[in-house]
Parts: sequence; structure tokens; C-alpha cells
Amino acid sequence: MKKTILMEKYPVFSLEIQKSETSYKNVNEIIEFLKTLIDGHKVAVFISVFDQYTHTKSIGGEINEKLLDAKNLIFCFGKAIPNSKILATRPRSFGVCETKGTFLIDFLEPPREEMTQIMEKWAKSVVNI
Repeated sequence: MKKTILMEKYPVFSLEIQKSETSYKNVNEIIEFLKTLIDGHKVAVFISVFDQYTHTKSIGGEINEKLLDAKNLIFCFGKAIPNSKILATRPRSFGVCETKGTFLIDFLEPPREEMTQIMEKWAKSVVNI
């Protein structure tokens, strides 16, 4: 898991998984697996899956030529609303992409370290060699 700062302001955690390191065959299988982890969590709630690749292609948008698929798994950990600004940090999302030889899982750093650790654990659990 690698943490970078995207566009000089967004803390993003990224995991690159070689296809030989997992039994999952495509983005949909990874999304379904991660969804089971969300569904099994005491606070997290699944919201939706957004097909970013199909949407971007349908509007003639630019797509990195190495990407074969790209989807967002959208969910929320929110169990309190201490102020209105916390809503700007929700919901959470895993970006799951596929290239010829890898799967890429990315997520924006949550405001609570506990949630970061859970998301990192869930992403790493896709590796199952």
C-alpha cells in the first residue's frame, strides 16, 4: 500500500495487485468481494457501484489507454454527524481498475485513522496467494 498526494492536495492510498497474486478475474469480482466486507461490517453500509469507465467512454472522455475497466464501490462508515462539514468527507469510495496484468485499488484517505486501517486491510485482502 502506497500513500501519495494527488494533485498536490488529495491523500490517496494505492495498492497494485498482480493478477497472479489473486484469484479474482475481473473488477466485478473484486467489487463483489469488497461489498461482502462492507455488508459484514457493523457500521459500514453499501451505497452503489458506479461504472466510471463506461460513463467516461459514453461522453467521449479521456481514458488512460492501459485501463481495461474502472469502477467505484461507494459506501459509508458514518456513525455520527458532529458538524455539517463532516458530510463533505462522505461517502467513501474504492476505485477498482484493471490493466493487462494488474488490478489497482485506490481510496482517498478518510478523516479517521481507524477507517483508513480498515480500508487498507480490506484492499490488501484481495491478495490471496
